[in-house]
Amino acid sequence: MQRCSRQTLALTVLLSIGCVASGPSAAVEVYKYIDGNGQVHLTDKPPHDGYRLVQKAGKKMRIPQINFRARDANRKRFGSKIAEVASRYSVPEALLHAVITIESAYDPNAVSRAGAVGLMQLMPATAKRYGVADRRDPSANLTGGTRYLRDLLVRFGSNLELALAGYNAGENAVEKYGNQIPPYAETQSYVRKVLEIYSQQFTEPSDDV
Repeated sequence: MQRCSRQTLALTVLLSIGCVASGPSAAVEVYKYIDGNGQVHLTDKPPHDGYRLVQKAGKKMRIPQINFRARDANRKRFGSKIAEVASRYSVPEALLHAVITIESAYDPNAVSRAGAVGLMQLMPATAKRYGVADRRDPSANLTGGTRYLRDLLVRFGSNLELALAGYNAGENAVEKYGNQIPPYAETQSYVRKVLEIYSQQFTEPSDDV
């Protein structure tokens, strides 16, 4: 699909003029990104994690799906794998638990409104970047997400807040705002919540990790 850029046109108008080609029964995911110049970019194949799902042509917008009831059971179920990838990629195990808690509540089939999938809520572009063919595969998802988080920590000089902001909004968004947490309410809340849970890992006893 051809990528389109407009500053003011609504998505529905872009769809109507053929920016998104779809038949009557087609289901085309449309992702949106606003660049530093205020231009809106639309595509069905987001090249980086700054894009967010805004429309699914031919189907209703997906509703976020997370199974919170199985959180404790899944935490134990995936505990050993989390410890393994944490050790392999030198990422604090407690940090992975904090990220997974906020991202998916340990649900390997979690799907967000933006189209992120799995334990560490990988977007299509991130999954492709780290060779994750099946985002619902818990092992592959954990590995890809952990590698991405590790790379963000390296990229931002072990600055945990910026790495988490990058994980949520994309590293380009962090750099766009001068290596600061972007002024997005969702990202700022995400960083705060992950850090709160991460800090609790050191004060509360745990017998399953």
